[in-house]
Amino acid sequence: MTSITFTIKPRRKTASSRNRKIVVEMDANRLERLAADFGMLNPDFLKTIEQSEQDYKAGRFRKVKSLNALIK
Repeated sequence: MTSITFTIKPRRKTASSRNRKIVVEMDANRLERLAADFGMLNPDFLKTIEQSEQDYKAGRFRKVKSLNALIK
């Protein structure tokens, strides 16, 4: 598996800890290698992404507030 170096920078300080954000920077070549390691460039995976985009455009989706809602 490819090793990756991340640069993590705090975005800015906020009054609320719930709104904290960070910026993650990564070299594009390493991102592509990571995607390949996880199988994200697999033709079957890409077909499912294309199908999900078509389903979304056709309105065949539902909003959920949590993953537990998918089980019910």
